[in-house]
This record gives sequence, C-alpha cells and structure tokens, in this order.
Amino acid sequence: MPRCGLTVDSLNPKVLALADHLGDDAIARRAQCIQNEIETKPGSHPFDEIIYCSLSNPQSMGQQPNKFFREVLALCNYPHLLEQSETNSLFSSDAIARAREILDLFPGRATGGYSHCQGIEGLRDIIAAGIASRDNFPCNAEDIFLTDGAAPPVHMMMHLLIRDQKDGILCPIPSHSLYTSYMVLQGATLVPYYLDESRGWGVSMSDLKKQLDGARSMGVVVRGLVVINPGNPTGHVLVEENQREIVDFCRNEDLVLLADEVYQENIYTDEKKFHSFKKIARSMGYGEGDISLVSFHSVSNGYYGECGRRGGYMEVTGFNSEVKKQVYKVASLSSCSNISGQILMSLVMNPPRVGDESYTAYQAERDSILSSFARCAEAMVCTFNRLEGVTCSKAEGAMFVFPSVRLPKKAIAAAEESNTQPDAFYALRLLETTGIVVVPGSVFGQIHGTWHFRCTVLPQEEKLPLIISRFMAFHEVFMEEFRD
Repeated sequence: MPRCGLTVDSLNPKVLALADHLGDDAIARRAQCIQNEIETKPGSHPFDEIIYCSLSNPQSMGQQPNKFFREVLALCNYPHLLEQSETNSLFSSDAIARAREILDLFPGRATGGYSHCQGIEGLRDIIAAGIASRDNFPCNAEDIFLTDGAAPPVHMMMHLLIRDQKDGILCPIPSHSLYTSYMVLQGATLVPYYLDESRGWGVSMSDLKKQLDGARSMGVVVRGLVVINPGNPTGHVLVEENQREIVDFCRNEDLVLLADEVYQENIYTDEKKFHSFKKIARSMGYGEGDISLVSFHSVSNGYYGECGRRGGYMEVTGFNSEVKKQVYKVASLSSCSNISGQILMSLVMNPPRVGDESYTAYQAERDSILSSFARCAEAMVCTFNRLEGVTCSKAEGAMFVFPSVRLPKKAIAAAEESNTQPDAFYALRLLETTGIVVVPGSVFGQIHGTWHFRCTVLPQEEKLPLIISRFMAFHEVFMEEFRD
C-alpha cells in the first residue's frame, strides 16, 4: 500500500512560492560554516572572526541592555525581590516603584498568566498616554493591541485586508521582506512602488499614482499602502511634506495606510525629525472618519534592541465599530502576546522622567547608543562613497545603510555562470575574503539592473576601522579582478 506522507508536491503552493521569494540563504549558511571552521581549525581563513553586518540585532552585536528596563523586568518577573531588604540597595528607587505599579495591574500580581488578548488594560493605558504625549493628539487605549513584535500585526492586517489574489497592497521597493512574504502567504498581489534613490529614498507620488493606476487597470483591487519610516533597508527618514502627500493620497484613493514606525527613536540628522503618520494626519485636520490608519511599533528596534523580548503594539484608527470587532476577532485567535514584551513596550513609551533616580543614567545610556550608531553610520557612508562604482545615501535613521554598487559586466557574467544574483555574488566574495557579512539588495527588491547591499550600523565602534580597511581592500581587488 503506497504511503500517504507529506511531500513537497503536496505542500501549500503559497509556502513553496514563499521559499522562492525569499531567495537563497547561501550567505548565511556559508558564514556559519566558516565560523565553525575558524573555531575548529584556527588559521584556516585570512581572518579570525565573522563580523555580522547583516543583523539588525543590537544585543547580539555587543550592545548592553538598558539598566532601567531590565531592573523593572526582573522585579516584575520575581516579585519576591520586592520584599527583600537588599533590594533597595541593588535596584533604583524608581524601578522599584514602577515594578510595584505594573504588578498592581495584573490579576494576583502575577506575570506568569495570560492577559486579555489585546494586552493588559493598564499597560495599554500607559502606552496610549505615551503616544498622546509624543504626538500632541489624543490616543484611545481601546485602539491599542499589544503584540509579539511588529510581525504578528502585519500578518493580522493581511488576513483582514486580503480576500483573494485580486486584492493587492502597495509596498515600497526596497523594503523589509516581512511585508512581501506575508503577501505571498496570503495569496495577495504585490503592487510595488519604487523609492527614489536620487532623492534620498523618498516616495515619488507620481510613481505611486502610476503603480496604483496600473494595478487597477489589470483588475487588481488595491486595499492598502505600506510605508516604512524610518526606512528599512534604506535608512531614510521621510520629510514632513512627503508624509502629508502620502496621507492625502491614501485618503483620496480610499487606501488603508499601514505605517511601520519601529525605528522612530533612531534619527541621526538634525535636518529631520520623526513624525508619526497619525500626528501628520491629525495635524492636517483629518479625524477618525477621514482615513484608516494602522501604526506599528516594536521593542526589537530603537536604541533598546530588545529583539528576543518580542514586544510591540499596533494602533488601529479610522475603522468603524463593526470592523473593529473583526480586528478583535482575529487578535483573539492568539491567547495574548508575551507578558515581558508587554511590560517592555510600556516602559519604552513611558521611560524615566526628570526627577526620577534613573533619569540621568537612562538618558546617558540612550544618548551613548544613538551617538555610536550615528558615528558608525557616518563613517560607513563616507567609506562607501569613496569606493569605485559605489554610491551611498546619507543614513538618516533606522540601523542601516544601503549602498548601490555598479558591478562590472564581467562580475555580472561570473555571477550568472554560478547561478547567483550579482549582488549575492559580491556579498559571498566579501564574506570569503574578509569575514564580513552583508545582505544582498535583491533580498529587499531593487530597480532592475541596479545592485545594492544592506549593512547595519551596529558593529562595536572599536571594530569599525578593521571593517572599513577590510572592505576597502576587498573592493579594490574585486573591481580590478573583474574590470571590463
């Protein structure tokens, strides 16, 4: 009797399409292989460590966790400490007070149980107050859904918006693969709009309109527009006028605006400030009934980099009560987001205040981390712009630079012979020569015929001279080897 086990041919075809969409993970696998060889066979490579400039994972790159955040978490997760006399000398007074306040929000003062599917009500109140303070416009805690980072709410919104393959979402190119991947899984039609590299990766409204009209002419029902600000992988920050244009566009075209704002703390230029899309919309006079807007935030990003804590929120505005019930229905499919992440998200939106014992140290930690990111970003941009055939826009925010590389025709031909994308070919050669890992631009999407790579600004500063010198030496040899 033939076996009826699962085979690749019998899998959900959307999953198979996703694997193709994500592309080859040869670089990550090769980096791990080399790391193992370095450990077991010292001297087997011309370098003694792998430098992961590919990861947006600050603490894995050596960044220390924020003291205040971790003190509050420790006390919340082990309340027994609050009854010990030694605690007053080991923990700051405001961390102790904050932990007591947070524990009072939990039934039985226990953080080990489930919460409401939207998150603990008192924590949502704190986050709503933080949003209102940030934007200078009211925020309703009932609009807040606490989540395991930014990925689950994106998936949730795709479930709600996408009915079949005729539905589409406008998504920036380049962009984080989170959005394009969930669209593949949902069976949606990706409607790409291309960020304007010549204008610092701003959104071209003429291209946006062109892509929307083109999709509609082919029978695609475009439901929403994704905007990532500050940008990933591009590191840009939108100017306020561009944001206003996007808000008007979504309102006039009846699109749900999906605003990824997870890097809102990371701004490295005095010329630009972060403004949430909700703040922009409200400042334009648009209220709840004028535009549907969903905003995402996360504790994984920012200067805190608590990636493993999986905390985040989405704020859902501009939906009527019946639609909100359906949002709640989908949210309730998960029992709740993890409690440590919920607590951390409340701390991010309500950090120590002037007069608190931790305030000075907290500000010093924050400023030190962001200043280091800014210096690394500036040094990398300066270096890349000195390389032959490379141009790199200024890093204004987030954690990334996204240089463009004009690869020689011989390099492109060599990549094609090895059945590899040209930017992945370049990245693999960089890895083999220097131990530096970057992400090929083809992972994020790019205009046809252009090649990029994403490099994070997270490496410890003392390693920066080594990274720069290795990169410059590699690129010079690479370009000479493949010179046309």
